[in-house]
Amino acid sequence: MRIGLFGGSFNPIHFGHLRAAEEVCEALTLDLIYFIPAGVPPHKSGDGLAPPDHRLHMVQLATRGNRHFTLSDVEIRREGRSFTVDTVRNFHARTRGRPEFFLLLGMDQFLELETWKQCDELVRSCNIAVHTRDPAEGENRARVSLAALSRFGYVKDDDHYVHSSGHTLSFVATTFLPISATMIRAKLAERRSVRYLLPADVEDYIARHGLY
Repeated sequence: MRIGLFGGSFNPIHFGHLRAAEEVCEALTLDLIYFIPAGVPPHKSGDGLAPPDHRLHMVQLATRGNRHFTLSDVEIRREGRSFTVDTVRNFHARTRGRPEFFLLLGMDQFLELETWKQCDELVRSCNIAVHTRDPAEGENRARVSLAALSRFGYVKDDDHYVHSSGHTLSFVATTFLPISATMIRAKLAERRSVRYLLPADVEDYIARHGLY
C-alpha cells in the first residue's frame, strides 16, 4: 500500500492544499493520503492559529467525499511541538503490513528540510514528494540548497532521486493556485469574501465559529 502523509497547520485548509494532494495522489498512484493538522507547528508563530480542534474539523469537512483522503489527529493528540519525524515513526509503528510512506512537502518546506528535527532519519525512513508548479524549477532550486542533494546524498535516477536507503525524492508538477491561508485570514479579518478559495463547508464552519 502506498500512503501519503500531508502535514501542515491547515489554518485554514483551502483548495491549494486539496488540489496539490489530489495531483500528487494521481501522479504517484497513492492509495491513501492522511491529512495531518499540526498541534503546535515548530516553524510557525502561534499568532492567528485557530485551536487544534477547529482545524481538525475543517480538514474533516474539506476531505470528506474523496475516497483517497483521510484524516489523522496524531499530531494534535501529541503534547508539545509537532515534529514530522515523530509522526513518521508513529505511522511506521502503527500501520499494519509494509506500506510505502510518501511525505508530501511544498517547495518552501523542502528547502528548509535540513533545519528539521532529525532530518537525516526522516529521509531514510520515507519517500519525499515535493509538489511544485514546475518540476524543472523544483530541481533547479533544490540544487542550490544543501537540503536537497549533497546534504542528504540523493542520486539522480531517471525522473526522480534515490537515497541510499532506497527511498525516493520526487518533484511533482501540480496546478499552481495562488491561494494561501495567510491571504484567506487577511480577507476574513477585513470582512471580505473568501468564497471559491476554500470549500463551502469550511467557509460556513469558520463563520459559525467566528474564526479569524
